[in-house]
Amino acid sequence: MPEKTPEKKEVKTEQLSVTTQMVQEVSVTKTTKPLSRPGISSGFSINSFLNKEDKVETAEDVVVRTENLPQNHFTDTDLQTEWKIMLKQLQVKNNFVFNAVKTFKLVKAEEHKIKVLFPSDSAKVEFDKISGEFFNHFKRKIQNHIIEVEYVRDVENLKIEVVTKRKLFEKFIEKNPLLKDLDDLMKFDLT
Repeated sequence: MPEKTPEKKEVKTEQLSVTTQMVQEVSVTKTTKPLSRPGISSGFSINSFLNKEDKVETAEDVVVRTENLPQNHFTDTDLQTEWKIMLKQLQVKNNFVFNAVKTFKLVKAEEHKIKVLFPSDSAKVEFDKISGEFFNHFKRKIQNHIIEVEYVRDVENLKIEVVTKRKLFEKFIEKNPLLKDLDDLMKFDLT
């Protein structure tokens, strides 16, 4: 029996020598190009940002002669119906802009002046995206091309009120005065 154990060891050493010969035969190939994809430019360069020159923007004044353009009369009803049609189209086309401008109020202030009451500056930015299209359409429809638009911030239109439990309960008391007696009796904690 002692002879069998050495034989097993010899078999293992033979297997190890065969595997080392295989490892030595494998050659390593080197590439001249990188294996990764070439870098994609993001379009932003820090050097160009740091070396950027301040460009002077020149404003061009465009003079439009309104003498020869039609100046027909329009009513506030005409304005409101066109605004409602625009909102319906906008709700289907671009729901985000619709939600921003649905609280705007357009009012005929004078014969050739429209006041646009807007709740916030961010909503006005969204309105500016569609205002050109709307007013051009409206001017062509009523054939009045000398309409002026005046923007007025409407603070009351943007009422954000924090409703506490106490305020809510007071509104219920206005509807049902017996709740006040119940509050006196039960001493509700409405903080």
